[in-house]
Amino acid sequence: MATTGLKQLSNALATLDQISNSSSSIDGVPSDLEMSIRCAGAQLTQAAGVLLGLSQDIIAQAIVIFTRFWLGADGGSLRIYSAKDVSAASLYLTAKLSFLPTSPRSVLNVYTLLLSQDASPLWFVNPRGAPVQPPAPETYVLSEGGYQAARLTLLRIESIILRALGFDTHVALPHAIALTYLQTLGATKPGVARRVVEHLNAALLSPQLLYVTHQPNALAVAAIYLAAREEGVKLVDANWWEVFDVDREELGFLVVAMRSLEGFVRKETEQWKGKKIPLVVDDLESEIERRRMMDEGE
Repeated sequence: MATTGLKQLSNALATLDQISNSSSSIDGVPSDLEMSIRCAGAQLTQAAGVLLGLSQDIIAQAIVIFTRFWLGADGGSLRIYSAKDVSAASLYLTAKLSFLPTSPRSVLNVYTLLLSQDASPLWFVNPRGAPVQPPAPETYVLSEGGYQAARLTLLRIESIILRALGFDTHVALPHAIALTYLQTLGATKPGVARRVVEHLNAALLSPQLLYVTHQPNALAVAAIYLAAREEGVKLVDANWWEVFDVDREELGFLVVAMRSLEGFVRKETEQWKGKKIPLVVDDLESEIERRRMMDEGE
C-alpha cells in the first residue's frame, strides 16, 4: 500500500534521449521553433481550460500530457500533428478522466474562439491584440458541419495521444505537496503560498520541460525556496530541502530555471512580435520554408 501511495506522488520522467531527440527535431523542425510552439500550445491549453471553467489541476495535467506527447522519436511530430489539435485533445481527455468532464462541443467552441485571428485575445494567435469592437460571429462560431469535422479530429487525436503515452495518463502535480511542505516548515505567510503556486503554474511553460524532467517533490521544494526568498521569509537554518529528498544541485538548477521563465516569455513575445506562432501544420511548413529562403538569401 505504501509503495502504491508513493507511486501516485511521482511521475515517469523523460529520458535525456527523449528530450534531445524528439520526433519533430528528427523531421527537421528547428529546436527554437519547436520550443516556441510547445510554449504557445501550453498557453493555449491554459487559456482554454480557464474559459471552460476547469480547475487548475485539470489544466496543469492537460499541459503535462500535451508536453509528453511530443517527447522522443516515438512521440508526435509537429510536421504531422497540429499543436492546436493536440492541445484540445489533451484538455478534453484530461477533463474526461476527472470529476468535471466537458463536452466535445464546448471544447471545440472555445478553441474556435481562441484560434480566431479576428477574435482571439492571445498574442501568439492574433498579433493585433484583442479586438476593441465585438468581431463578426462567423469569425469565431463553428458551423454544424465544421463542428462534426472538428469532433472527428478531436476524437482521433485523443486516441493517438493515448497510444503515444501507452495509455499512461497519470500525472502527479506538485501543488498540494508544496502546501503540505509549507505547513511542515511553518511558513504560513499567505504571500509565500501564493508565490509558490504562481511559480509552479509558470513552470508549466518552461523550455526546460521541468514537469517531465523532475519529480513533483523537487518542483515543490524549488518553488518554496524561491517564494520564501522573494517574500523575505526565513525558513529553518538546516538544509531543509534534503528532508524532502532533494539535493542542492537539483534545487539550484530548478531555482535558476524558474527564475528565468519571465525572461524567456518576454523574449518569445519580442521574437514573435507582429507574427503568429504556427500552431497548425500548414503554418509550420510555411515558417520552415520562410526560414530556408532567408538562409539561402532568396
